[in-house]
Amino acid sequence: MQSYCQSCGMPLVDEALLGTEKEGHKNQDYCTYCYELGEYKQPNLTVEEMIEIGVPHLKEDGMAEEEARQMLASFLPSLKRWRTHEIKEPVVMNKESFQIVGISARTSNANEITSQAKIPQLWTNFYQQDVVGQIPNPVNQVTYGLYSDYETDVNGEYSITLGMEVLAADEVPEGMVVKTVPAANYLVFTSDKGPFVEVVVKAWQDVWAWFANSGVERTYTGDFELYDERCANPQEAQVDLYIAIK
Repeated sequence: MQSYCQSCGMPLVDEALLGTEKEGHKNQDYCTYCYELGEYKQPNLTVEEMIEIGVPHLKEDGMAEEEARQMLASFLPSLKRWRTHEIKEPVVMNKESFQIVGISARTSNANEITSQAKIPQLWTNFYQQDVVGQIPNPVNQVTYGLYSDYETDVNGEYSITLGMEVLAADEVPEGMVVKTVPAANYLVFTSDKGPFVEVVVKAWQDVWAWFANSGVERTYTGDFELYDERCANPQEAQVDLYIAIK
């Protein structure tokens, strides 16, 4: 699995890009531009300064300046050098498949850090249209945020569906869809407690950071967020992220 420099985010696609320790052997976490002979080349650099360093490189690759800055501001804090907390180890859980009914949109992670982000609007529609009240035969009051129909991997498009598990999907209200949460082994990451939006973003950053150097492979068959009674108070919410693995 491809890893990334835990300082600047550069894909470490070749051993020649790896930084070195004092004894001369390669460091697997950092690139040669950030780390050499056991030390950071710019030890006093801040994450904000690293963002400014990275923006021109992404612009050269064709990314708009504001999009590049937003992407780095979202991604870099998840890297080892800049993380302010330790990632909790996820637990493995096997789940059988089940169906959810809800509303859906097609997007990508790159799109979600632009002004055209679709997920915030989907959540707004979910509440304003009283989707929960319209879903027939719900199993319980748990809400799911399902990521499915991946084009490729974390870099491609996917579908996001907000809905609830149903006993049967025979009656689907107009404008809603049926999605199957696949049977799989899942790694379950549990967020911190706090404001709903903040803890979910932070939890996904932890997921990306954990997988970047874990050696564990995702299947991209379907992943989901689980919102249960712990989310009754949106200012003190706690969410579980289920990531399907091989």
